[in-house]
Amino acid sequence: MTTSPNPTNPTSDSPIGTDGLAHVAAPSGRDEVMDAGTFTRIPEPRNANRLPLGDGTWHQVSPKYVVVQFISGALFLALIVVAGLVLWFGFEQEWVWIPGVVAVVITLASLVVLPRQARSIGFQLRTDDLVFRRGILWQRMVAVPYGRMQLVDITHGPLDREFGIAQLKLVTAAAATGVTIPGLSQAAAERLRDTLIDVAETRRTGL
Repeated sequence: MTTSPNPTNPTSDSPIGTDGLAHVAAPSGRDEVMDAGTFTRIPEPRNANRLPLGDGTWHQVSPKYVVVQFISGALFLALIVVAGLVLWFGFEQEWVWIPGVVAVVITLASLVVLPRQARSIGFQLRTDDLVFRRGILWQRMVAVPYGRMQLVDITHGPLDREFGIAQLKLVTAAAATGVTIPGLSQAAAERLRDTLIDVAETRRTGL
């Protein structure tokens, strides 16, 4: 587990500068921790009215996130099939296959587009805020000011831990601007958490 940077001994990878204040990594450079083993390009819709990526470096999620979601989807499909067989053979409920087939089709469709959806997830550290984007057909882009952050939380389930990934949740005063970044490596999640906490504390204290 990584530890919080030491303000008295700043390094090139530390969000703490030589002046003792928290700094965000330069948008023009990639981070060897947050960008290790991630996707390298965000796909964009061809429509001219799409949300533009803009300038700066976008950090993306790990391909392991896709694997975890595929496994979760397969387990869900298996559960639907087992429940359907039990209700059909055990209780002669033939109607169960109607919602069962609908659920299977929807799940399979979501798994088909999952790799492209995962590639569309990205975040960017700017001077005053963190910008998060996701989605292909339904795009979402949120800017979270550092000074409005109230909580930075890292969570990971059993499958996440098995594959070494986690999700980082940003909680702000306004619930609508809250952001959850999935599919980060453990090291990237901890690095991003420490950076955001340091920067948010600097913004709140007015340094």
